[in-house]
Amino acid sequence: MKLRFWVIMAMLMLQTGVASAQRLTTDVPVGNVRSGPGTHYKVLWKVEKYHPILSVKKLGSWYYFKDFEGDKGWISEKIVARFPSVIVIKDKCNVRSGPGARFDVLFAVDKGVPFKELERKGDWVHIRHSDGDKGWIHRKLVW
Repeated sequence: MKLRFWVIMAMLMLQTGVASAQRLTTDVPVGNVRSGPGTHYKVLWKVEKYHPILSVKKLGSWYYFKDFEGDKGWISEKIVARFPSVIVIKDKCNVRSGPGARFDVLFAVDKGVPFKELERKGDWVHIRHSDGDKGWIHRKLVW
């Protein structure tokens, strides 16, 4: 009975695309998110460099994805890459000079600001913004 349950669960995951979901990162200064898989579809919004997305499915050279807020759209494979990035999920988050609350605050960021992930140390993520600013942020403050 248990084996049958797990076989059914695996089949459901494959059908819904959960098993094939992958994390991607926009790798251009500004990218278009579209309503369908092609440049002739309407631009829904724009994303900046290092914006992380979760690919749900792929159709040709286009990814259907969702982001940290659950918004969905299509993006060209030409403007995404496979390297780790994070996005801030809270307002007014401190970015510090080292991996811990005892380190100096370098700057504060708002919800929706994306960063390239450089490394992790415990609960802290070393990040770099597209403008070059670097620092450390607590993992609970990012997606």
